Amino acid sequence: MNFDLHYFLELVFTPPPQLLYAVWITVSVTLTSMTVGTVVGLLLALFGCSRLGSLKGLNRFYVWFFRGTPVLVQMFLIYFGLPSLFGVDLFPSTIHTLVFSISGSIVAGILAFSLHEAAHMSEITRAGIRSIDKGQREAALALGMSGSLAMRRVILPQAIRTIIPSLGNQCNLMFKTTAFLSVIAVPELVHVADNLRSSNFKTFEAYAAISVYYLLLSAAWMFFQRWIEKRLSWSARTVKQKLDDKTATLLQMEN
Repeated sequence: MNFDLHYFLELVFTPPPQLLYAVWITVSVTLTSMTVGTVVGLLLALFGCSRLGSLKGLNRFYVWFFRGTPVLVQMFLIYFGLPSLFGVDLFPSTIHTLVFSISGSIVAGILAFSLHEAAHMSEITRAGIRSIDKGQREAALALGMSGSLAMRRVILPQAIRTIIPSLGNQCNLMFKTTAFLSVIAVPELVHVADNLRSSNFKTFEAYAAISVYYLLLSAAWMFFQRWIEKRLSWSARTVKQKLDDKTATLLQMEN
């Protein structure tokens, strides 16, 4: 068996700068895409819970398209398709801002991943909202809260407890989904491993090393997710207890 253990351990414990940069790209793209996707998904979930048919229709079409097509195809549509459609280079090699510069291919990848993730988070969030007993909303309205205020202060804080496990799974999946960026030459883990393999033909060692990095990222996120779940579980119980106490006080005053 031709396995270079020394080279493998070197990649894992003393990685070259390009490999460390690849880890940074993987983490930053994952967190950015998940943040944007979660926010857009929440908005879409509210559309799905709306009484307006047009908003419900928009939600259903969006979820149908982005859940029904592969994320790789969506990335190609955005990175290659949109510039071809509009005749404008939307994603140049470097995009300059007032604060920093970023690769256009990374921007295209984040956009594709965010839109794809929003479709999944829309369904996850909508299910979380519907899992809350209707009596919670009725109690909040009885206390004089508006519908939007009840959603922000009563329904969503409790729904988050249901949403967090699925959100954590989606984030864990996104760590691995970033591997698709390699096909548009973004220097993430798979792309860097492929370059290392091409330089010395130590294929198994290179891909085994980045597998270790993916496992470490997943494990770190798993521990963080469990900590968040414990904190939010306590917070949701507190909100529910306060609402029940206020409702009981209101009923006593009426009697």
